[in-house]
Amino acid sequence: MKKIITLSMISLSLGLIAACATTSDVENLQSQVNSLDTSVKQASANAASAQATAADAAAKAEAAETEANRAAQLSQDANSKLDNNFKRSMRK
Repeated sequence: MKKIITLSMISLSLGLIAACATTSDVENLQSQVNSLDTSVKQASANAASAQATAADAAAKAEAAETEANRAAQLSQDANSKLDNNFKRSMRK
């Protein structure tokens, strides 16, 4: 009987030590989860900012392309007029 009580006390002591270590481990893991949650939120905010910047850049690129096309058309029109004037002057 004394042996059973001794073994029970040892088991109880080891169980308490293991429970304390487990609680410490859980607290450590919770701290890591909180840190990761903060990192994920920051990464999400950075991604949203990058997406907004990319959309702005795409809009500016589209506007620049439109202006370049307009300038090319005006250049072609001017060349055509100059060519017609040159041809008229050569006929006279």
